[in-house]
Formats: sequence, structure tokens, C-alpha cells
Amino acid sequence: MIRVSCLVLVDSGGAVLAAQRPHEKTLGGLWEFPGGKIEHGESPETALRRELREELHLHVGPLVALSPVTHCYPFGTIRLLPFLARCRTRPQLVLKEHTRARWLDADAAQTLPWAPADLPVLAEFTARFPVAPRPTA
Repeated sequence: MIRVSCLVLVDSGGAVLAAQRPHEKTLGGLWEFPGGKIEHGESPETALRRELREELHLHVGPLVALSPVTHCYPFGTIRLLPFLARCRTRPQLVLKEHTRARWLDADAAQTLPWAPADLPVLAEFTARFPVAPRPTA
């Protein structure tokens, strides 16, 4: 089983950071919560902080564990360990492993093609940060 940690980074307005995988890689073109594989001897939190620094030049504060996800892909089974962090202002990102990054509210996030293992994490985000009702005309 491949252990992976990921970050659900939420800004002060309730938008979440999503990153698009490169088209030439496994699950290419799909969107995900940034993170990566946990190396032998690493804690999920340490691995996540390392991956965020390496892939996005991103540093985050306190992490709160979310519900883990197990998903079977054709290339293997992954155990996704998601964490939630908040930021007051959106950080400047340097994309080294992703094609694009976007900040999305819960409604907009539903419109993207996500990596299957990230879908339960997206559902948990949506439940925690629902979009405020919009006034009707």
C-alpha cells in the first residue's frame, strides 16, 4: 500500500487550494489536493510539509487531520491521509510538479475532474465549508 498525505488549504473566504497533475504523469490532467508519498520513517505530517516545500515552496502552520481514504487504482492501492490548514492570505506558490493551481469555493470545486482518491476529501471539505446561499433576483 502506498501512503500519501495531502493538504486541504482553506483561505479566509472558505476557498480551497487545488492543483492539477501534469498530463504526462499518472492521473494526468486530474485535480488533487497537493501532497505526496510518505517516505519510510516519515510521519504523515513531516512528509506533507516536505512535499509542500519541494513542490510549491509552501509552508503551512498547524495541521488538523481529516478522515483517511483508501483507494484502489490500477497501479496500486493508496492510503490518503489528508490534513486541513488555514491561511489568512493566499500564499505565493511556485509550481514545480503541477500544471496549474486554483482557489475554489465548494461549488466551483465540484466542476473539476478530480483524482478518485481525492473525491471523499473533497466531500469532507464541502461539508465543512458549504457555499453561502446566493441572493435570488
